[in-house]
Amino acid sequence: MDRKNAAIYLGLSAKTLAIMATEGTGPRFTKPSGRIWYWKNDLDDWLSRGTASSTSQARHLASVEANDAP
Repeated sequence: MDRKNAAIYLGLSAKTLAIMATEGTGPRFTKPSGRIWYWKNDLDDWLSRGTASSTSQARHLASVEANDAP
């Protein structure tokens, strides 16, 4: 998926995701033809590591954990 949709999926802004890609702190991505694309399984793997680099991401992680609780 493109950066905009990946950001929505992660609960981040596209700008935050772009900064994370530059810093190497975000999820894995591929860049064919000059555009960045994310695979859903890479986004899920990154989320499952449970690390937050922003408050919006931390809120998203908390909501995901709450929904997964038995």
